[in-house]
Amino acid sequence: MPKATSQRSNPPAGRRRWPAGQIVFFSLVALCVIALAVQITLSELSSGNAWGIAYGIACAVVMVAVALFGMRRRFPALASRLRVGSARGWLRLHLYGGTLFLLLMVMHSSFRLPSGALTWWLWGLSVWTVISGALGLLLQRWIPRVLASGLSTEALYERIPSLIDDLRERAEALSASCGDAIRALYAREVAPALGGPDRRWIYFVDVTGGIRSRLRAFDYLRGFLPEDERGRLEQLETLYRTKLELDAHHTLQWPLRWWLMLHIPLSLVLLVLVGVHVFTVLYY
Repeated sequence: MPKATSQRSNPPAGRRRWPAGQIVFFSLVALCVIALAVQITLSELSSGNAWGIAYGIACAVVMVAVALFGMRRRFPALASRLRVGSARGWLRLHLYGGTLFLLLMVMHSSFRLPSGALTWWLWGLSVWTVISGALGLLLQRWIPRVLASGLSTEALYERIPSLIDDLRERAEALSASCGDAIRALYAREVAPALGGPDRRWIYFVDVTGGIRSRLRAFDYLRGFLPEDERGRLEQLETLYRTKLELDAHHTLQWPLRWWLMLHIPLSLVLLVLVGVHVFTVLYY
């Protein structure tokens, strides 16, 4: 007698389930729009009335929640031990929360430009934090794809100088065992490049185009060498190609490092100023 098997119903083809984070985010945005419509109907737009204060409180709460993502990244082992959620979930909270924070800030200020020095700083840093966060998201998604699409070498940004030092030692030892033609090519093309990381802006346009053009000298010389010398030339070319790919990594990973320096410190300043703003409102 054949065993009965249970079949799981699959969603119809073409239907896409939205992640829970997106559903919550768009629900909160819709709630903000509804609250704003009710406020316009029943009251006036003002940051000092009950509606404006409620927006400000919600804005501060969202700001704290977004800031907790930095703590989650700073102490991953502790976060894992406390089981406070996955890194991807906290990243979504950071992204959606940052956008919601900017919306609530605009609603709190009643869609008016600030008038005081503190509020101007709050406005400017809020806009900068959200825009720089969106830029960082684009860089984190775009750069790894570009590097993986055209390069065979993988490297961490911090290790690139030491990797180049190792390549230089190996290339020097290899060129010493070669003939005059290869040694001349090494002195003219390879040795200057092995001095350290070199950022070349062409890698932003074509991650492989700059490498191909700089390897043409090897292709030209290969036709004039005897068979035993061609093997050494290919080894030297591999070392040189690896160095150029490390330059591509150094060039494209560099904006990610500078983005952190431009985003995180100013975000901390914004968090402090939000605290000062809340204190002054409650105190005075």
